[in-house]
Amino acid sequence: MNIHEYQAKELLKSFNVPVLRSRAVFSAEDAGAVTHSDFAQHGVKVVVVKAQIHAGGRGKGTVHDATTNEPIMVGGSQLRGVTVIHPGMSSNIADTAYNVAKGLLGNRLVTIQTGEAGKIVKRVLIEEGCDIAHEYYCSILLDRQVGKNLIMVSTEGGMDIEEVAEHSPEKILKIHIDPLLGLQGYQARQLAFGLGLKDKGLKSFVSFIQKLYTAYEQMDCSMLEINPLVETGSGDFIALDAKLNFDDNALFRHPDYAALRDIEEEDPLEVEAGKFDLNYIKLDGNVGCMVNGAGLAMGTMDIIQLAGGEPANFLDVGGGANVERIANAFRIMMSDPHVEAVLINIFGGIVRCDRVANGILKALEQVKVDVPVIVRLDGTNAEEARDILQASGLNFLVAATLQDAADKVTEALAVRQ
Repeated sequence: MNIHEYQAKELLKSFNVPVLRSRAVFSAEDAGAVTHSDFAQHGVKVVVVKAQIHAGGRGKGTVHDATTNEPIMVGGSQLRGVTVIHPGMSSNIADTAYNVAKGLLGNRLVTIQTGEAGKIVKRVLIEEGCDIAHEYYCSILLDRQVGKNLIMVSTEGGMDIEEVAEHSPEKILKIHIDPLLGLQGYQARQLAFGLGLKDKGLKSFVSFIQKLYTAYEQMDCSMLEINPLVETGSGDFIALDAKLNFDDNALFRHPDYAALRDIEEEDPLEVEAGKFDLNYIKLDGNVGCMVNGAGLAMGTMDIIQLAGGEPANFLDVGGGANVERIANAFRIMMSDPHVEAVLINIFGGIVRCDRVANGILKALEQVKVDVPVIVRLDGTNAEEARDILQASGLNFLVAATLQDAADKVTEALAVRQ
């Protein structure tokens, strides 16, 4: 589960991880009022207004009118997802914060991660500025290959870590943490030395990373990224941004975290699939796929790609592919207007193929499917299943092998084109 930056910072603050003074607001009027009362009256001369969406690249992202798609202009320049307001920009930071928030809220922010569709901004974060001496990158996540948590740091803060890994991999320092021992002092110092820190900066970083790792573990995170992690002119380390993902399997230990979920930031089809415990991820392709088992689902997506199509989704209906699950899976897939064909690829191990075939027929009585459906069933009672489908009178394309399924996907797409 993802949460917003302002929510992540509130949680980090409870673990004494250093963050800046900030307030989340939902209206331009509140943005101006908060800037005046919480910042200007306390001598803060620089504030930052940040759009709050579940996507990175906000600082470079551009804001467009949600209706006309025209660029939103503030102060003669196109508005971006992150705006720094300083005395050289405005003599009244509260008024400027109001104008910036008004331009953001209700409009569409387009970043490298959102694509051209962008996301509607519904909340902004007002944060005090700080004296940045250097920007670093820091993240903690689970390395499943070795079964240990991984801490990554880099001197290239403010950049996408994928870009750093591609062009300057030597600038990424990685340390695995034994889950039984936790982060050791010598490992924290090793990271600090790797970043070239010394004196107060070294001590501040060691304290910061230890608190951050404690927060990561106690909150049952699957990923915690601070980018940028900044060192101030006085040598203090502060989380200037925060991206936090919870491990969904551990949410039962944190019932209060459910209130942090913002469903409006998630794909509607993925939200709907979650109601029926379907493992569904929306993609941008034209072939819907329904599979049981994550590995088989990945292989199915590969054969769709090789056949000249593009997967429209990842959908794992699990081992118990009963009528209700199949019907809901069909309904969700067919809610995607880009789907031009459906490939069902089920292996009958836990579940018998003939039962799956009957489930498919009953599901189609409940859900209208007006695109070609290719079905490949293999495993227990596979032949009986194919006979059931072929005798149904419905317009199925029954495949016997993966290659046969791939060929039929190609044929189906060619006919529709």
